[in-house]
Amino acid sequence: MNTLIKIYNSLSSTVSHMANGAVPLLARLTFAAVLLHYFIASGLTKLGDGLLGFLSPSVGAYAQIFPKAMEAVTYDISQLTVFHWAVVTGGTIAEFALPALIVLGLLTRLAALGMIGFVVVQSLTDLFGHGGIEHAGTLGAWFDKASDSLILDQRALWVFLLATLVFKGGGWLSLDRLLTRNQSASAA
Repeated sequence: MNTLIKIYNSLSSTVSHMANGAVPLLARLTFAAVLLHYFIASGLTKLGDGLLGFLSPSVGAYAQIFPKAMEAVTYDISQLTVFHWAVVTGGTIAEFALPALIVLGLLTRLAALGMIGFVVVQSLTDLFGHGGIEHAGTLGAWFDKASDSLILDQRALWVFLLATLVFKGGGWLSLDRLLTRNQSASAA
């Protein structure tokens, strides 16, 4: 029996050591497979015309991010403030930049933390700005048999995936690791 426990402990130690690099890499790959295209597609709906379209977001961008304010001004963005423009422009840029940084494994912890903030704001906007709080299926409930609610179920998994990257970094095959390795080599 002691031999089995020693073998188990040895294997557990090896797996734990490998997890430090493998888990964050798998988290980044999962993010790329499940959420990257979602955020890119969403960001594309917010772009205005031309090469600098991110600086003049579409009417739809304002309607997605500030639905009640847009209704109040009958969808005339010229009546909104520079604050609205800054939030929509910053959100649009973040919707492209943060996922790209995560997939590349560059500034992974900071990008994942930014994405957590993004998902929280997105969820609150969906609940209170778009009225999702009034629909039990959209809000959902934890510890029930349904696992497909938009906010509490899906977004909790997104945040957990991103929190893994905040705590563990980019893992193997990340630009963070490459830059850290180069910095360590030049310091020695």
